[in-house]
Amino acid sequence: MTQEPHPWLNRLAPDFTLTSMDGGRLSLSDWRGFIVIINFWSAECPWSRRADVLLVYRQLTWEAKGVRIVGVACNANESETEIRYEIANRHMRYPVVLDFDRRLTNLYKATTTPHFFVLDRQGIARYIGALDDATSQAHDARTYYLDRAVTALLNNRAPDPEFTPAAGCQIAAEAAKAKW
Repeated sequence: MTQEPHPWLNRLAPDFTLTSMDGGRLSLSDWRGFIVIINFWSAECPWSRRADVLLVYRQLTWEAKGVRIVGVACNANESETEIRYEIANRHMRYPVVLDFDRRLTNLYKATTTPHFFVLDRQGIARYIGALDDATSQAHDARTYYLDRAVTALLNNRAPDPEFTPAAGCQIAAEAAKAKW
């Protein structure tokens, strides 16, 4: 059974303005003209941690080429203290914005952390999905979908593939509660 492509694929990604962990505000529209990677992100998810290892190094090269990355902290059960600690511990230089009420997460229909949306310079979502082809059974990636998408856009080509199912941790809708 094939999964249908994402409803935002090849459409203008919805704009947003959210508070970033550094205390400022970040608006997606301020980055028009750049290739933008939106990473629905988690402080606790090992898949998100694994993606950050790659992103920290890729950002060093991509930033000079006009690529911007933003993390969207979208798990209601993660505190700002925990998020700050993980940002520092992972040596992340890209901004992380807060979406604890999940308005942006729901609008984008993000389902896991990480869940990537790669936008072209006009703000059109050209790739949506997973970091790579690793699975819980096959941990070693052979194909890095995110790299392929960014490289294609940097070369004014359409990503191939343009959609893959996201792989990672389920996004927590509510803070953890005691079970009874």
